[in-house]
Amino acid sequence: MKNHYLGEQLHYSGKIYFNCIDRNPKLKEIKKMRQWIADCVHREKHTLGEISYNFCSDDYLHDMNVKHLKHDTLTDIITFNLNEKKVIIGDIYISYDRVKENAKEMNLSLKIELSRVMIHGVLHLCGYKDKQKKDIIIMRQKEDYYLSLLP
Repeated sequence: MKNHYLGEQLHYSGKIYFNCIDRNPKLKEIKKMRQWIADCVHREKHTLGEISYNFCSDDYLHDMNVKHLKHDTLTDIITFNLNEKKVIIGDIYISYDRVKENAKEMNLSLKIELSRVMIHGVLHLCGYKDKQKKDIIIMRQKEDYYLSLLP
């Protein structure tokens, strides 16, 4: 893929990274998780460039939410879209504290709730929104579909 400004060929790793900022979710079956996420990207007719998941605390993500988005609220995820056309490139920040609390409140397993939030970020990178009611319904259907494919 050519960079429009520099005229040079850009190369993407096609990798998915899991980084622990100040929380460690101790993911199991990481190879299967990476493949599941990559399959989602491909099913959405995109190319996997590079996705970086960053697991952090409520406090860390709240600070990011205020600083970068001017939202003074807790959230479970913030997605920074760095896509190049149909090549998915992004940084996804997930509050592991929030995910654990939400799983408990909704009586879901931590694996399912964390997977839902992780694929939610990928869907944002694929262009899905969740601000309007109709968009929320589509996003939830997509999340449910991809959760049904979870290894």
